[in-house]
Amino acid sequence: MPELRKDPIIGRWVIISTERGKRPSDFASESKAKDNKLCPFCYGNEHLTPPEVYAIRSDGSRPNTPGWKLRVIPNKYPALKIEGDLNREGEGIFDRMNGVGAHEVIIESPDHMKDLADLESKHIEDVLKAFINRMKDLRKDVRFRYCLVFKNHGKEAGASLEHTHSQMIATPIVPKSVMEEMEGGRKYYEYKERCIFCDIIRQEISQNIRLIGQNENVVAIEPFAPRFPFETWVLPRNHIHRFEDTDEETLISFASMLKSVLARLRTALNDPPFNFIVHTGPWIDGRKNHYHWHMEIFPKLTRVAGFEWGTGFYINPTPPEEAARYLNEINP
Repeated sequence: MPELRKDPIIGRWVIISTERGKRPSDFASESKAKDNKLCPFCYGNEHLTPPEVYAIRSDGSRPNTPGWKLRVIPNKYPALKIEGDLNREGEGIFDRMNGVGAHEVIIESPDHMKDLADLESKHIEDVLKAFINRMKDLRKDVRFRYCLVFKNHGKEAGASLEHTHSQMIATPIVPKSVMEEMEGGRKYYEYKERCIFCDIIRQEISQNIRLIGQNENVVAIEPFAPRFPFETWVLPRNHIHRFEDTDEETLISFASMLKSVLARLRTALNDPPFNFIVHTGPWIDGRKNHYHWHMEIFPKLTRVAGFEWGTGFYINPTPPEEAARYLNEINP
């Protein structure tokens, strides 16, 4: 029988509809071959991108030349632009401001044929450190209040280039979805004087029915009320409010866990398109007790249609407990 489940953080309901007949093995994607013709993210094509703002180079090579291990560049086609003033204004009941922000691309590797899951854990750690470096730099700009780090893998997930990369966008407002999570965490903390994410981690480790990985500093789970099949969360075990405040030991553990999770999802689902999003505390919020940064990974296996748009309920044909069992059988 279908089941309604309530997300304990923001109160969103989802429908776990097992009768729609999607078993974990039904979600395997078709195999895809990569093509590196005229890729602007490859070695030797640095002139095709905007000048880098950050890079890791072990050979002492000059900026914007080959020899890099990782590059960060402004997005050539930014969603928001760094130049200008906000110029907030009202028009009757409507509000507007200029589209000011920062949009950067993290080119995770010079190797066109490798995905993030193929990289060594140390290299993934460097990617995470690049996120932190750029976030710390961008938060100095008083116009910005939030920075979203995300990855689109595969055309169906929104990636316009197949060369492995992720992105970050600094915005002058805190996104509504972040505010909803913050408010849910605040209400829980006021009632219980505990972080809801910390409580979720403890319960998932104790129950061990949706847990798909843990080490000394990080856990990976299938959340209780997932919107999508194989939605996966990776969380630091210690309470950390903002991503850029993560200590090095936790970052090392997180890189190892992320590699394992992405490899499991790729093996189980035949390299599905996916998005990941880093949920972190806003820069304007000084309170740190009620929010806990984490990463959410969404394989693109189902489509959002009229019912979801009309109600806000997501229909997920695969229970998270079944997804966890399936992923735990995978040895990537």
